[in-house]
Amino acid sequence: VRLQTQPKPQPGQPPLYSGTFDCFRKTLVGEGVRGLYRGMAAPIIGVTPMFAVCFFGFGLGKRLQQRKPDDVLTYPQLFAAGMLSGVFTTVIMAPGERIKCLLQIQAATGETKYSGSLDCAKQLYREAGIRGVYKGTVLTLMRDVPASGMYFMTYEWLKNILTPEGKSVSDLSVPRILFAGGLAGIFNWAVAIPPDVLKSRFQTAPAGKYPNGFRDVLRELIREEGVASLYKGFTAVMIRAFPANAACFLGFEVAMKFLNWVAPGL
Repeated sequence: VRLQTQPKPQPGQPPLYSGTFDCFRKTLVGEGVRGLYRGMAAPIIGVTPMFAVCFFGFGLGKRLQQRKPDDVLTYPQLFAAGMLSGVFTTVIMAPGERIKCLLQIQAATGETKYSGSLDCAKQLYREAGIRGVYKGTVLTLMRDVPASGMYFMTYEWLKNILTPEGKSVSDLSVPRILFAGGLAGIFNWAVAIPPDVLKSRFQTAPAGKYPNGFRDVLRELIREEGVASLYKGFTAVMIRAFPANAACFLGFEVAMKFLNWVAPGL
């Protein structure tokens, strides 16, 4: 977020952060380890219901396209099911992302307007009502709908490729699940980064700066910094994407096996 929202440097001046590792170093030196976890409370609160809704939406998307429960879906159909999950998660994701972004950039600017996630939510609601809390919802949808489609389609595709001949997908080993989940995360973020940059800029901008929404943000970024600016933070995102999503899908598969063992007819 800090890389995505840093201001364009003045002529002859270096940028605030020259890259991912420079940002990491300056954050660690200036704010300590806690600075690396700035804005963590909002995602932590939302992560459990968000992923529950995410996988529920994907399952619902699959069922809506199946005539019979054992129908095998095509990859475009899996992509469509994944897109539905992105719609479901936005309700939870949008306010959490807004709060997280504001808390993460305020330390870099040196201003302390919000004392924490709850204080940030209260101030946003006081200033602009529920619209202030959900600012950037359209851009969150633009990020999560196609990215979630790619996420789940890639995961299912890789599971099929990695399943040995004569074996069931449900018997896939832990290392193969981790590999499929990690690569699915990378494919997800390859699609999500440009709208994520626009979302971060829009959600952290002062009120009224972008009256036409993402179109104004997009025009400003391309005009001032070029098309490459849409991939700001690429390295940081990709470093996170593989391990985070490998763990996510492993957790899902383990949870499903446990629930099927506890309540097989549920």
